[in-house]
Amino acid sequence: MPLPLLEQRLLATPESPGVYLMKDPRGTVLYVGKASVLRNRLRSYFGSRANLPNKIQRMLGHLHDFEYIVTDSPAEALILENTLIKRYKPRYNARLKDDKTYPYLKIDLSEEFPRVYITRRVNKKDGARYFGPFATANTVRKTMDLVKRLFPYRSCTKNITGKDARPCLEYYINRCVAPCTGYASKEDYAKVIGQVVMFMDGDTTAVTDDLKANMDLAAEKLEFERAAVLRDRIKAVEKVVEEQRITVDSNPVSDMDVIALAQGSNETWVEVFFIRKGKLIGRDHFFMEGTQDDSEELVLGQFVKQFYQTAALVVPPRIVVQHMPEDQETITEWLRQVRGGAVRLVCPKRGIHKQLVQTVAGNARQGLAQHRISWMGNTDIIQQAITDLEEELSLPLPLRRIECYDISHIQGSNTVASMVVYEDGKPKPAHYRRFKIKNVDGVDDFESIREVLRRRFKRLASARAAEQRGEGEGTGIDSFGVIPDLVLIDGGKGQLSAALGVFLELGLDDVPLASLAKENEELFVPHSPEPIILPRDSQALYLVQRIRDEAHRFAITYHRNLRSKSSLKSPLDNVTGIGPKRKRMLMRRFGTLKGIKEAAVDDLASVPGMTRSLAIRLKQTI
Repeated sequence: MPLPLLEQRLLATPESPGVYLMKDPRGTVLYVGKASVLRNRLRSYFGSRANLPNKIQRMLGHLHDFEYIVTDSPAEALILENTLIKRYKPRYNARLKDDKTYPYLKIDLSEEFPRVYITRRVNKKDGARYFGPFATANTVRKTMDLVKRLFPYRSCTKNITGKDARPCLEYYINRCVAPCTGYASKEDYAKVIGQVVMFMDGDTTAVTDDLKANMDLAAEKLEFERAAVLRDRIKAVEKVVEEQRITVDSNPVSDMDVIALAQGSNETWVEVFFIRKGKLIGRDHFFMEGTQDDSEELVLGQFVKQFYQTAALVVPPRIVVQHMPEDQETITEWLRQVRGGAVRLVCPKRGIHKQLVQTVAGNARQGLAQHRISWMGNTDIIQQAITDLEEELSLPLPLRRIECYDISHIQGSNTVASMVVYEDGKPKPAHYRRFKIKNVDGVDDFESIREVLRRRFKRLASARAAEQRGEGEGTGIDSFGVIPDLVLIDGGKGQLSAALGVFLELGLDDVPLASLAKENEELFVPHSPEPIILPRDSQALYLVQRIRDEAHRFAITYHRNLRSKSSLKSPLDNVTGIGPKRKRMLMRRFGTLKGIKEAAVDDLASVPGMTRSLAIRLKQTI
């Protein structure tokens, strides 16, 4: 945009609150921001860039145009900013990773016999109670399972008449009070649902008091079986409460959410603890993406705005945060409007609340670390790992496809091998292969490696030779026709030497090869006597460890399957001419395999379906 035109547009921008959108030449929204004074905020982008964050400087390198929307107040600008971030998913905004509507538990109290079920649609005016939000459907299902174990509400969708002849299985295992049969009146069922609501609200004292009163009443009526059921339910609730208990303080305002985060390279793990009446009633985690170079205060502020816009029904009176958001006053005012009551944003410096924040922050760090190891889904991390590995191994071509091989056996029995494939740092299960070692006797990992690699690369070597002679079309398109960028062997120098010998034999010495020794996590490469030691916190080390562990898991699984089949196989199966029917008749006559072995030939021949020649063959075989 020409500078004179830019100056004119900035002068024409109103000094009002609003939202602005930064766009590239194709009209794609790069960034959405809000401002109390639009003109001042926009001018800050087009002055000196020295004080701007690195991410914003990169964004300005792609900027072609901007537009803005005027609002009546900063709180309205905040709401509109959240809506536009969710709609456009701008590359340079910190945003919740999933733009889906989060799941809730819903109890529709307007129903005659309310159910507890999962929903993603929230209607503030329908009179129902909503609990959540939960980060994933799996999280909400776990909560639902816990509640169902504690309280016998109905989970069916049938029309309740109270006239059914008999209840379903859930009644007999104390998972439902069976209002369908009339065993529980509407008032009885309402008490159960009331207990569910109190439990989800964190008022477990009221729940246990109610259950104890019912238990005492049942005992007075000599209904000892029902009293025992209620006693067990009280113990189950108390056990859950004990696991959830967190000592906050004597302050009557003990309903709060505690929020802390751990930042990665371009995404952030946000951990939230939900505390009601001094008890931890739930916890969840969320991902913010596009957080590269953002301050923790900015990321946490963006999370609070986007999360509580979704979680509008469950804003507590106190939100304890690890870092105070940059626009604290605007966010606090907006939260008060959403809740319809007082809300405090607190960033504690000492005391029990500080300890709570540290606990939540520790969980966030652990969660992010486990996420990195278990699933390296972050593109930046994967690319960094691949780049580091390319440099450490001095690979001639970009590292895209890695094949890893592992041998598995127990004292030489049922020896198998696995081949797992990773492309661009991610597993490609469709190309995994399993090998049953056919030509190796006893324990010989080196010879097993040779056999597997010959079987894997023989066709590739033949196809390459044919292509060089002008007799073929190339290597083909199946997984065995693909040339890997790196072959990784689970083992040390001996396994590497065995693999290298096969590659030289097949004329594939240009295929990069390495082995990973488990003891010290050393990488060995051909023609180098010294191992390559990757730093313990290296992303490249995480990558090769993960690939090696996957190959080991795949091999072990196959080996166990073969071993199970071998243990189920009878020596009689090795005798030609004896099928299932004759085997069954022999076992019926002699009882055990030992009895068959000790039987005389004439006795074996007298079994229905057997002949003397078959009996002689059986004695010779077993």
